[in-house]
Amino acid sequence: MSYVIGTAGHVDHGKSALVRALSGIDPDRLREEKERGLTIDLGFAWLTLPSGREVGIVDVPGHERFIKNMLAGAGGVDLALLVVAADEGPRPQTYEHLAILELLDVPAGVLVITKADLVESEYLDLVEADLQAVVAGTRFAGAPIVRTSAATGTGIAELYRTVDAALDATPPKRDLGRARLPIDRAFSVQGFGVVVTGTLLDGAIEVGQEVELQPGGLSARIRGIQRHKTKAQRLDPGTRAAVNLSGIRAEDVSRGMVLAHPGALSPVRVVDVLLRAPAILSHPLHHDSGVTFLSATSEAEAKLRLLDRDALLPGEEAWAQVVLASPVAVAAGDHCIVRTSNETAAGGRIVALNAPRHRRNHSPTLAALRLQLDGSPGDRLFQVLAAAPLPARDAGRALGLERGPAQEAIATLVAEGRVHRVDDYLYATPWLESRIAAAADEVAAFLAANPFRASAPREHVRSALRLDARSFAAVVAEAVATGRLSEHGAGLAPVGYEVTLDAEQQRIADAFLASLAEGRYSPPTEHLPPPELLAYLAEQGTVVDTGAGVVFHAAVFAEMRDRILVHIRDEGSVSLAQVRDMFGTSRKYAQAFLEHLDALRLTRRVGDTRVLR
Repeated sequence: MSYVIGTAGHVDHGKSALVRALSGIDPDRLREEKERGLTIDLGFAWLTLPSGREVGIVDVPGHERFIKNMLAGAGGVDLALLVVAADEGPRPQTYEHLAILELLDVPAGVLVITKADLVESEYLDLVEADLQAVVAGTRFAGAPIVRTSAATGTGIAELYRTVDAALDATPPKRDLGRARLPIDRAFSVQGFGVVVTGTLLDGAIEVGQEVELQPGGLSARIRGIQRHKTKAQRLDPGTRAAVNLSGIRAEDVSRGMVLAHPGALSPVRVVDVLLRAPAILSHPLHHDSGVTFLSATSEAEAKLRLLDRDALLPGEEAWAQVVLASPVAVAAGDHCIVRTSNETAAGGRIVALNAPRHRRNHSPTLAALRLQLDGSPGDRLFQVLAAAPLPARDAGRALGLERGPAQEAIATLVAEGRVHRVDDYLYATPWLESRIAAAADEVAAFLAANPFRASAPREHVRSALRLDARSFAAVVAEAVATGRLSEHGAGLAPVGYEVTLDAEQQRIADAFLASLAEGRYSPPTEHLPPPELLAYLAEQGTVVDTGAGVVFHAAVFAEMRDRILVHIRDEGSVSLAQVRDMFGTSRKYAQAFLEHLDALRLTRRVGDTRVLR
């Protein structure tokens, strides 16, 4: 299993020097960084710990002007090294970086005092005490502290061991089957094309796979993969990766895009999130504030709509809907940060994507959001399914769960009768019940408007309910199984429904059928019954309406059909003149008859003849 660790801390506190001492790799890759002695953008390195673990390192800038670059590197790390220089102690960005690590729920941390060779041991004791006070009350309270010097090598071996031990307790990487690589760098390599780098999340990637870059929907194929400058055929989640892409131009790719399987991500313009403000927030965050939204490597300007209060105060939580000015590619469960122009204002976990505008201070909305954040897997899945059906294979992705727990949640819901599983799709029982009721109402309304019809056409009902074919089939199957509707050929009707003709209607129908039987191959075309009665007789199967003003008695049409099909099988084809002569009828009837055979897809026209289809 691979791990990624990240540095954090104030500018010039020795983060990059520490990375060089640990890995032997200089993470400062930009010429400007070399000239200024200042990390501006993300740097990357890697090492192998005493246990044999291979670890990627993300070195982030400490200067307040580059805090957004720091955020781009902090997402997806398994362990943070919070760095404080012995000759300065905790400084402003120490506090802000610590707050960011808290808001991102980074699972583990080690406190590292650098430049230990520059001060006396008594002063080191004071710095250590200050650092312990800084992290008190945070997730890093009680984290191990290691005193180091990159210049002399002091403490480096101990830091290796301490990081190894801390990683023992970190949770395993999730594999949700939806690989995502938030891109933090994109560049061209002569002879190879586009290369993107990032930390792989939620699934594996392989050479040869088709991928998509969102936002933007650009398509590409994975030409090659490297991990720590070593070629690989496949990489599992939690790995720092460099991916060589074909079918795409470098100028079309930028930080903030996410490489994913085709169709796995969609552009997001609205996120619902439970925000938590750090205790160091200097000014309350007000409703309708303009903020910068950041998640992994994504960044967008946004408007913040607080849903349960007018202002978010330091140390408080609030539900919010963040409306983005430009799309990002994120998933429910991802962490995000919102910043004002001067500081990190809040952060939290994304609960829902692209939701409609919520009413403020609306208890049902807030309860539904809370359920999605803290509810059991079963309750959360049920809430998702209450809105729309879902393929069973996508349940884990929707919940942010791996396959085992997701399947357990499905099994529990099905056993409780809260969910139906039909052809490997999941339907919440209330969702099905509401659609069955709507279908029954639509069938009844159609039959009331068309009293001579024995059933309502399925497609008419499906269209009225605005359901796709799969969901409509599940609704009909459940309605039929529970006796609320019955199937009549291609139509639907209430169970036991029958059309009853009154005496006059029956007289007209009987007289018409008699005239068709008498006319046989040349039935009368005048004085047809009313359209609704004619449609009823056709639906009952007693007449065949060719749609060309010619109606045959069903028994006569069947006789004609069978004779013609036999003739074609024996002779290879039949012409209109031959049909006219076989039945001693006129061209009008022969043509209407043949065109109806074509419509039934029994024959097809080839020149002046018909052949079997």
